[in-house]
Amino acid sequence: MRAQVGHGVVGALAVLTLVGCTAGDAAPEDTAGGGTAASSPLATGVPVATAALVDAGGNEVGDVQLLPEGDALRVVVDVTGMEPGFHAFHVHAVGECDPESSPPDDPTRTGAFLSAGGHVGADEDPHGSHAGDLPSLHVLADGTGRLQTVTDALTDADLLDDDGSAVMVHAGRDNFANVPERYAPQGPDQETLDTGDAGGRVACGVLE
Repeated sequence: MRAQVGHGVVGALAVLTLVGCTAGDAAPEDTAGGGTAASSPLATGVPVATAALVDAGGNEVGDVQLLPEGDALRVVVDVTGMEPGFHAFHVHAVGECDPESSPPDDPTRTGAFLSAGGHVGADEDPHGSHAGDLPSLHVLADGTGRLQTVTDALTDADLLDDDGSAVMVHAGRDNFANVPERYAPQGPDQETLDTGDAGGRVACGVLE
């Protein structure tokens, strides 16, 4: 079974009813990935966009909601049946999740979910500061994981442009290109600057 290919166009955000979170939802700042960690067990409101996360075998492994929170977005991720440990989590620039595909800019390469392109904002900032960079998802020993984070880096245009956008879970953790000079006197190499050494793409979801 192949993962669904395509991208959705979300309706105008202005007509959505914004539902704010209570003061108890606030959490300490997390500098990794440009978001803030959120400890609230529940997120409320009308989603701006949602995605079903599917692995390369076509199995649904979780879901993602993007909820309005003031001038920002609360990102809520729930997964099951995944490999325990930390997994990089990003918003990618193209709303296509083809499990055997080429990147939009390099037809000579093929692999899982390469059709989703690079991170949102990769053309504007180095990794760690991409608009699509978010904190890593931690999966427990039982294969379940939950992430909530709030970001003001993503805009309507990022999510709702003509080719859409997708959320991505990677095989490894993200170092956000934070490589100390004592390990890399010349600085991080291009792969680290582009991806944070997050490894392969193991689950993808088109934001609808």
